[in-house]
Amino acid sequence: MSDDPKPDWLGEPEHPTQPDPTRAARGPGKPALPKRFYGEAGLAAHGDGFRLTLDGRPANTPARNPLALPTRALAEAVAAEWAAQVAVIDPATMPLTRLANTAIDGVAPRREAVVDDLSAYAGTDLLAYRAGDPERLVRAQAEAWDPILDWAHSDLGARFILGEGVMHVTQPDTTVVALRRAIGETEGPFRLAALHTLTTLTGSLVLALAVLRGQASPAEAWAAAHVDETYQASVWGRDAEAEARHALRQAEFEAAARLAQLSR
Repeated sequence: MSDDPKPDWLGEPEHPTQPDPTRAARGPGKPALPKRFYGEAGLAAHGDGFRLTLDGRPANTPARNPLALPTRALAEAVAAEWAAQVAVIDPATMPLTRLANTAIDGVAPRREAVVDDLSAYAGTDLLAYRAGDPERLVRAQAEAWDPILDWAHSDLGARFILGEGVMHVTQPDTTVVALRRAIGETEGPFRLAALHTLTTLTGSLVLALAVLRGQASPAEAWAAAHVDETYQASVWGRDAEAEARHALRQAEFEAAARLAQLSR
């Protein structure tokens, strides 16, 4: 928080404190969560948007940039995450805040680098790599993926060449250019941060763009990205540990989709 010796959003003081011998004795491990140090989370006007306030004081990102959101809807959702914290501040329960920090600190100052990173997925998109068998999996992939690729061709001008297995398939230059153009058309750092998260969690830039542009719901896109895993689970059964990891990733995916929606 600006001009405030209290902890910032991570709960770390602006100036070093005395060593904690009890913490040192515990040795390395998961960092202790910071205590909640504020009573009320609110909003204040900031430029064309809104800034998170904690007890009326403007809050910052980890990089000390203003934690400012472009719309009231997103700002209220972020403030709600802060208001929901109880004894400690747990970033794991604050996905919109974490994504907003990423947008402000990581995406806004290096937009072109993020566009470049996303553009690399144009040549390796998940939806271009198909199974040769069994027939049930081949059919499931086609049913989930072909409509999205048809949309990418008709609306984005991106035509994919499909391959079988994991051997690399070189996509047409026109497809790569078309997808880079679609990435570049993404408005603002918040939606671009959301697009990056949606893409990296699924391995499909096309699915991520479909969610961002309202062609597919987050649930539809997530299911499409995991056709193979769903098939394998139907054959071999489900693994509890894998299911837990899957659920955490899905929650992050849904948060990114919500960030994109609320930041418009």
